[in-house]
Amino acid sequence: MSRNIQSSASLSSGQHNPRMSTVASSEWIDVSVPVRNGMVHWPSDPPFQIERIHDMQRGDKSNLSRVVMGAHTGTHMDAPLHFIANGKGIDEMPLDASIGQARVIEIRDTESIKPEELKQHRIRRGERLLFKTLNSLRGWQTDSFIEDFVFISKEAAHFLAQRGVALVGVDYLSVGGFKRDGPEIHLALLEAGIWVIEGLNLSQVTPGKYDLICLPIKLAQGEGAPARAVLRPIGTGRRQRK
Repeated sequence: MSRNIQSSASLSSGQHNPRMSTVASSEWIDVSVPVRNGMVHWPSDPPFQIERIHDMQRGDKSNLSRVVMGAHTGTHMDAPLHFIANGKGIDEMPLDASIGQARVIEIRDTESIKPEELKQHRIRRGERLLFKTLNSLRGWQTDSFIEDFVFISKEAAHFLAQRGVALVGVDYLSVGGFKRDGPEIHLALLEAGIWVIEGLNLSQVTPGKYDLICLPIKLAQGEGAPARAVLRPIGTGRRQRK
C-alpha cells in the first residue's frame, strides 16, 4: 500500500510548521503557501493528495510521488478561461503579467475590499497590486475553510478594471466572496484583462513596493494553475524591474 508522503520520516523530522512556511532568503520573501495533505481548499474543489509510489525506505531505488489536486490549489493563478468560455488559458499568459514591480496594499476593512479604501492609494494604470488583509493573519492558521474571508467587492472589482491595473493578488483562495458575487467579481477582473493571483500568504510582508515573480505551471489550455510567488523589497536588489 502506498504511504502518505506526509508521514515519511524524511519529512516529519524537526519542528517545522507547514502552515507557516513564508521564508526569506537573500532578501526574497516566499509568499506562497505550502501544498500538503490536509490543507485548506475551496469546498467544491478536490482536496490535495500526495502519496509515495516508490519509497527508498521500503527498499525502492528512488522516491517517486503521485499527486492529485485541483488547478486552484493553494497559491495559484486564474486565467480568463476560468470564467470566460473562449478566454485565454494560463499557458497564454504573458510572462511580464506576473514578473515586475508590484505594490502591497494593506486593507483595513475586515469584510471586503471597497473602492472607498482603494481610492486612498492613488492606483495607477498598469500596476500590479497585492492586497494584504485580515486573511493573512487568520486564513492560513487553520486547515478549515473560512467562509467569511475578506474578498474584493463587486464595486471594487469594477473600480480596478476602470483603473486598468495589470494584476491583482489576494491572500485567500478567491477574489470573490464565498456566498457573494463570486462569478461577477471574477468576470469584472478577467474581462478587463486583469490577471489574478489567489492564495498568497502576506503575513510577513509590509505594505510597499516589491519586485514580484509569480509563475504558474504551464498547463495547456488550463483555466488556472498552481504557482510559486516571491517578493523582494524594492531597493534591495541591484536592479529594479518595471
